[in-house]
Amino acid sequence: MAGHSKWANIQHRKGRQDAARSKLFSKLAKEITVAAKMGDPDPDKNPRLRLAVREAKSNSVPKDVIQRAIDKSQGGDAENYEEIRYEGYGPAGVAVIVEAMTDNRNRTASNVRSYFSKFGGNLAETGAVSFMFDRVGAVVYPASAGDADTVMEAAIEAGAEDVESSADEHTIYCAATDLSDVSTALEEALGEAESAKLIWKPQTTTPVDEDTGSTLMKLLSALDDDDDVQNVTANFEMSDEVMEKLAS
Repeated sequence: MAGHSKWANIQHRKGRQDAARSKLFSKLAKEITVAAKMGDPDPDKNPRLRLAVREAKSNSVPKDVIQRAIDKSQGGDAENYEEIRYEGYGPAGVAVIVEAMTDNRNRTASNVRSYFSKFGGNLAETGAVSFMFDRVGAVVYPASAGDADTVMEAAIEAGAEDVESSADEHTIYCAATDLSDVSTALEEALGEAESAKLIWKPQTTTPVDEDTGSTLMKLLSALDDDDDVQNVTANFEMSDEVMEKLAS
């Protein structure tokens, strides 16, 4: 399975721990604040905010936390976050994309560079690896949403481009610009999704063994644990057995 989705699953399990859940809530709240500040504070009038709120709800962020994040965007003391994308290579040449929101570019760049260096990778120029990924919308439903044919039919009706179904879940892909409309149409047909957001989907994946995977996971964890980092994507691929072993 491609690294982008499997890694998300590992991070989701990790997010059940209290400390990690608090950090996740903070990152989701930051995205809500930035989305509300850049556009309208009404989710119905702001597609980015609507998706941010939906993602927060799917991760069990309390309503009062979501509302505080929106209210914060309208206050004069709201931080001015800058969105930055870093690109680099991890162990075995695995391509890594790091998306950050920061109020201190120098601090974030220094931290990200240090993580790559510590775990056998190197930071590269913007654009060095992103051409190996497609920027798309991804809407995830549990397997209980329906069988593969039912979900595929709903996806086609909603204007999606592709569906990947497994024993655990359905991932529906669409053009990045269509994510808000597609996710809304899917919600009407299949109910509320587990997740609906923009992702970097690898065009190809790099196989890694257990030894390389162990170092790679340390790099990805260090990046993900940084308060300034919102999302981490890598184009690695490893067996389910090795993935589960490293996740334990």
